[in-house]
Amino acid sequence: MGVCFLEKENLFHLCGGDVSYILKIYRDAFPMHLYWGKRLSDPAISWYLEAPYRRKKLLEGAEPDDPMFLHEYWPFEYPGYGLSDYRPAAFEVVGQDGCCACELRYRGYEIIDGSVELPGLPSVWAREDQAQTLKLLLSDELLGLQVELYYTVFEHSGAITRHTVFRNQGGGKLKLKKALSMSLDMKHAPAKMIQLSGTALREHWIEQRELGIGETYLESTRGISSHQQNPFFALVEHQTTETGGDAYGVSLVYSGNFLAGVSCDMYRSARVQIGIHPTNFGWQLDAGEQFCTPQAVLCYSPKGLNGMSEKFHDLFCNQLYRGRWKDRPRPIVLNTWEAFYFGLDHQRVLELAGRAAKAGIEMLVLDDGWFGHRNDDTSSLGDWFENKEKLPRGLKGLAGEINALGLQFGLWVEPEMVSPDSELYRSHPDWCIHINGRKRSQWRHQLCLDLSRTEVQDYLIDSLSRVLSGANIAYVKWDCNRRISEPGSDGLPPERQDELLHRYVLGLYRVLETLTSRFPEVLFENCASGGARMDAGMMYYFPQTWVSDNSDAVCRLRIQYGTSLCYPPVMTTAHISASPNHQVLRQTPLDFRAAVAYPFNLGYELNLCAMSDGELQQIAEQTALYKQLRPLVQQGKFYRLLSPFAGNQTAWMTVSQDGSEFAVWYYKDFCQPEEAYINVRLTGLEQTARYQDEDGSCYTGEMLMNLGLPLRWKNGDYFSQMWHFKRLQEEALPGR
Repeated sequence: MGVCFLEKENLFHLCGGDVSYILKIYRDAFPMHLYWGKRLSDPAISWYLEAPYRRKKLLEGAEPDDPMFLHEYWPFEYPGYGLSDYRPAAFEVVGQDGCCACELRYRGYEIIDGSVELPGLPSVWAREDQAQTLKLLLSDELLGLQVELYYTVFEHSGAITRHTVFRNQGGGKLKLKKALSMSLDMKHAPAKMIQLSGTALREHWIEQRELGIGETYLESTRGISSHQQNPFFALVEHQTTETGGDAYGVSLVYSGNFLAGVSCDMYRSARVQIGIHPTNFGWQLDAGEQFCTPQAVLCYSPKGLNGMSEKFHDLFCNQLYRGRWKDRPRPIVLNTWEAFYFGLDHQRVLELAGRAAKAGIEMLVLDDGWFGHRNDDTSSLGDWFENKEKLPRGLKGLAGEINALGLQFGLWVEPEMVSPDSELYRSHPDWCIHINGRKRSQWRHQLCLDLSRTEVQDYLIDSLSRVLSGANIAYVKWDCNRRISEPGSDGLPPERQDELLHRYVLGLYRVLETLTSRFPEVLFENCASGGARMDAGMMYYFPQTWVSDNSDAVCRLRIQYGTSLCYPPVMTTAHISASPNHQVLRQTPLDFRAAVAYPFNLGYELNLCAMSDGELQQIAEQTALYKQLRPLVQQGKFYRLLSPFAGNQTAWMTVSQDGSEFAVWYYKDFCQPEEAYINVRLTGLEQTARYQDEDGSCYTGEMLMNLGLPLRWKNGDYFSQMWHFKRLQEEALPGR
């Protein structure tokens, strides 16, 4: 397990689970990538490095004593800019002479038990007995630049995390223009790249692209990770399926601008990279200063996309979020937005809470409109004090009465924004992100606060602390409804303006770290107009995310299916809203809406006061069923079975960690005439074990995985079916 150094080969073998990652120090100077894939029993593969690259060249190489060594043809672990490698660089640094060239040479290594912390940044973590970390020390003596490459390999899964630290050990100033988290060169490019793309209300749709010669990248320059592209991708072969074949997954633990993807050269070698987007990025390193990149996460599986997803899910659930809600049941919430919009008041909220208690709901969340003088979306962001006209007894009084009904109380906030019509903006107009002399573009009548400034961070910490300590608040929904434009800050000098966007993210992380540490009992939920900032960086602080503002069940099948490629269901919120909803105006039955939400974190966003007693009883039955299933769906292993991107049918399942029970969900959105009959083939079961459904039907794991489950076929749209199986003990087998 862990990191092994083969001195004779000058080679490092990182191994864990079923994975090997091998790199070599070539000519005692250059870290070269050899292999990342299925675990090798013999890692001595130096021959694999040199054989393909010693071709006869028309031009001499860069090293006089090795004329065949041309940087462009070799598989570097972390390539720089400005030498004879013309592929995309992992970093660029400007020296005191204004030139941009750097050649890092190997100086030594260190093996550390466990993981290392990233200063000011979230990261996947591990105890000393769970992982080992390799630290490679590199330097460019001419620049006075020291670079540390960190690799942490996890024993159980073989997942690997990477990040890079730059240190200015010279006497002058250096300027980073590009600093990616990781780069590696694969000798043979995989066939396809899979990414999660979309837009608001259509997040995380699965897109597949063939990898050809040239660059295949995804990115965000919006100041956040974005609806449009997610900081995750997978590389697969043509024969890779959900359950078989090679799948290489890469994710970034970061919530700002990013660049990710693959560059294939003329020999179909692939350079794989991810990190902070270099557009409008810079970082000045004075003598003695350092810069740390965000963390990249690499998960390989020889068992297809489901195998890769299982590793991401396990890692994020157990090694990313560290708060008290890590293993706690997530409550069933009712959000007030669709019930009242901005028109809430004490009595109406209390009436809604009474109906929620009767329906078995566990928490009421007060959404937008409770603060300042906010009656629409044109005012009051930044003024985090209760509106006494709407809430004469304040949040404390309202929370107390809701608690008396047996419900917990939660609150919606949007702290990173400010309304021009607010006390905060009138007092501090310079606290928003802006460029002096240019217009201040608004979206939803709001501007972005400049979280690169310590005084702004302190204001948010202090004002939100007063709110959270002033009432019994058990939950916070943290929203973020616009993107950054006109990136400029009155708090930075001209030569550091290109540091703003990264400093914003660092400032946000400081605020989140402080508040979640100060209020550890509060369940924080991440939201950004839905899934605009659903990334591993936010999950470090918030154990669940509002994955989309689109709550239509048919749309959610694709959104939730795509999200599960990287992010675990327990970190995904799935709410049932009124039908028709605002996004598609589709009439969807309540039972179908519930069935789509069950395998995730169930919640509601509708007006229970406008529903009949029969509908309320239906919701009570749904919440009772979910409470039975909750330990399974929030702690189990999630498997995708049928893709909504392939047709009108979707299926997935959840298996408990010990394999003693599992649940399967099948959905058909729109009926087609004379459809082919199918069985739903399962996965992740024991071949010889016997499983019993709630109706008494028994099957072996072998039957279920090879023959599949028969459907109780029903014509019509919006058909769903659920099975809940438990494994029979040997003594309980029929006929014994």
